[in-house]
Amino acid sequence: MNQIEENFIHIRAAIAEAEQRFGRPPGSVRLLAVSKGHAVEHLRQAIEQAGQRDFGESQIQEALPKIDELGKYNLIWHFIGPIQSNKTRSIAHHFDWVHSVDRIKIARRLDEQRPDGRPPLNVCIQVNASGESTKSGITADEAPALAQAISHMPRLRLRGLMAIPQPLTEFQRQRDAFHQIREIKENLEKQGWLLDTLSMGMSGDMEAAIAEGATLVRIGRGLFGAR
Repeated sequence: MNQIEENFIHIRAAIAEAEQRFGRPPGSVRLLAVSKGHAVEHLRQAIEQAGQRDFGESQIQEALPKIDELGKYNLIWHFIGPIQSNKTRSIAHHFDWVHSVDRIKIARRLDEQRPDGRPPLNVCIQVNASGESTKSGITADEAPALAQAISHMPRLRLRGLMAIPQPLTEFQRQRDAFHQIREIKENLEKQGWLLDTLSMGMSGDMEAAIAEGATLVRIGRGLFGAR
């Protein structure tokens, strides 16, 4: 057993323990392996030895060769980085999920450029609940308008929200930050949207995210080590 396989076993056990501790159904939290900055061989180890299928990338130039080389594995590719307008076509053609939609313009381009014959592109709205100027994402007040716009785009499927709160070390403060994201999702659901995804939580705050309802945690360093 190599280090990557051991890391996957450890992280999955930690997810299962957190699910149990916070009253979440077993298997309700999905592991997204953040593979940006890591070699294709490391991804292949994760696939063949740990059975991983979901991978997250944030740089198109880096992601496309990986997607091509690993095509035989029928993986699920998630785009998790900021989206530039000139990159939407590549994202729409090659990814299954986009976690970082924060503008109607970007959503419209993804919808228009999604190829015929492919299923709708799963999208999450990125929210910036803490109001950090260095982070992408919309405010809670802006979320309903973007959700409404996406709901009219036939090649997109709105799944939920994504957030990257500011780094915090104290568990309760981490949990409070994630609770804000959960409240935004619940408010959207009260307005009629059916959402099943909260993409939040990374290596340093995964447990707090699971406590507040994360359905998908994005782990890179804890699986592949430092880039």
